Amino acid sequence: MGELNLEKEISDLVEWLASYGADSKGGVSRLLYDENWVKAQDALKEHFEQIGMVTKYDEVGNLFGKMEGSEFKDETVATGSHVDSVKFGGKLDGAFGILASYLAVKYLKEKFGQPKRNIEVVSIAEEEGSRFPFTFWGSKNIVGKVDASEVRDIKDQEGVNFVDAMKQAGFGYKTSDEGIPADWKQWLEIHIEQGGVLEIEKIPVGIVQHIVGQNRYTVEIKGEANHAGTTPMKYRKDAGVAAAKIITMIQEQAKDFGEPMVATVGSIEFVPGTVNVVPGQANFSIDIRHTHKDQISSFAEKMTEKMERIAEEEGCEISINLYMEEDPVPMDPSIVQTIVDQCDGQGLSYKLMHSGAGHDTQRFAPLVPSAMIFVPSRGGISHNPAEFTYPREMAEGVKVLALALHKLAY
Repeated sequence: MGELNLEKEISDLVEWLASYGADSKGGVSRLLYDENWVKAQDALKEHFEQIGMVTKYDEVGNLFGKMEGSEFKDETVATGSHVDSVKFGGKLDGAFGILASYLAVKYLKEKFGQPKRNIEVVSIAEEEGSRFPFTFWGSKNIVGKVDASEVRDIKDQEGVNFVDAMKQAGFGYKTSDEGIPADWKQWLEIHIEQGGVLEIEKIPVGIVQHIVGQNRYTVEIKGEANHAGTTPMKYRKDAGVAAAKIITMIQEQAKDFGEPMVATVGSIEFVPGTVNVVPGQANFSIDIRHTHKDQISSFAEKMTEKMERIAEEEGCEISINLYMEEDPVPMDPSIVQTIVDQCDGQGLSYKLMHSGAGHDTQRFAPLVPSAMIFVPSRGGISHNPAEFTYPREMAEGVKVLALALHKLAY
């Protein structure tokens, strides 16, 4: 693969796909079933067909392009990512994985001809949950039928109903009970890191071993609202103070726990939220992540005990609601080793690492051997028009993916 040619080709493709949904902030807003989403999927379908892929949409709008194998026609190595973006997002999240997969297959066909096993590139309909309050619509439908009741009554910010948008785009509910395609034998996803580790350590490729699990909570602390001037400190039941102590405790506990544990309080509200009133209530969120479920459970148990004790010390009541619990997902060791071997063979530096963000791969990995490859993100920035990966780094990622697909499919 010519280095400069590949750098230009992947850069041009990124700009081309970003034109479908280019927004006023210099980024991309390509949301599930909107006009730009439809145009992007149709344009990708044409590209897939131009290099000899057999294409199809499934019922919900996932796009599949298959390079048919010569010998093992019932065995498929699948690769790809999601075509939707966040609102005012970048050009690479999801999109790079589709384009890198397409380029890898294009290169393999040109250099080695038809593979022995099928290679299937998938442009997954939706992962982000940016238009409607539902995530992983695409991959959840690939692995099974999603209960229609989960999306029937949800709407976007403009009041458009999910089902109406889906029908307007030409798609509908999955009707069969079929799960993940029976011929899929491996799944590979390449993605920008969305973090700063590879850039900071000056490593061109990340090989993912785990996708972290996540617990998310909403917390409500109830104290007593009172006058800020006439209520002595010793008589206060200040929900704001309780919240502040709890947030500090969570950060300290996460640091003491050690990597890769991370804990975040990303939103907070004081009620009544007035400068001269002691807060009578505080509401905030908690997000904790780790690569092992037992470590998440251990952290959460200690955190909860401390939160309850702090609230009691401040004369407050506390309610802790766990509303999301995603288990960590390990990658397949044999595919990870395949990628490692390809990097070693090319003398390419790499880092074995975990993914701190969720990806479609976590839906596939429990059902089919799966792995992920990361390329650096400049400044660790993602979900932002400033999202950027240097062309040479994107090209290195395409090469590693192509080498891995060659090993698995040829």
